[in-house]
Amino acid sequence: MPNNNSSRGENECQSRTAAPTLPTDDSSQQLATRRPILPPELMAVLVPSLKVGATVGGLGVFAGAALGIARSAPPALYGLATGGQWFVLSSSFYGARLVGLRVLRADEEIRPGDKTAASAMAGAFAGTVAGSLRGPKNIIPGAIVFTLLGAGGQGLANIFSRKGDPDAAPKKGFLESRWSPVTPLTDQAYERMLEEKLLRVEADLAILDDHIKAVQAEGKAASEKSSENQGSSEK
Repeated sequence: MPNNNSSRGENECQSRTAAPTLPTDDSSQQLATRRPILPPELMAVLVPSLKVGATVGGLGVFAGAALGIARSAPPALYGLATGGQWFVLSSSFYGARLVGLRVLRADEEIRPGDKTAASAMAGAFAGTVAGSLRGPKNIIPGAIVFTLLGAGGQGLANIFSRKGDPDAAPKKGFLESRWSPVTPLTDQAYERMLEEKLLRVEADLAILDDHIKAVQAEGKAASEKSSENQGSSEK
């Protein structure tokens, strides 16, 4: 009997110690509300930039390997070097462009001019980063070259997208801008302007007719009066 009681006590102690402890509500809420490592705004720029950089960098690896084979050089070394440069250039350009677009048009519709400005700034940043990898002397030329490439490429993209979009508004010329001293007129506006001028001319002619009639009436009255005076003098 004492052995049975002691075995039961040992089993109860083992079951109590082996029972898993469930998390409390406070601990589950703390796990659910745990803050991310990086802020969401930074992740929204960093993750797409790394994806683009990885894709372009992978293409750069193959391009560098092919170039190394063509030059009878180590293809692995050429591939890694080219892939790394393409990764840095593409990821920095894409990330800087995303930041530029958010800064320029935070809560409004993005216009083609904003895309061009953001691409130019991103090109300057990417050119600076890529030039710094090749040495301090290449920073300014790299920034200038990639600024022109970014702005020019985005300008061509805007032209092609405007041609492919049938609902896009037609491009305004210099005469339709706010800086033009001349305002262009449509056919309807020109017809309305001519009608208004014609009405003014007709009103002026009517006033002149009234003046002419008044002068004629005065002249007729003066001639009748003079004739009456002559008749009375003859008598």
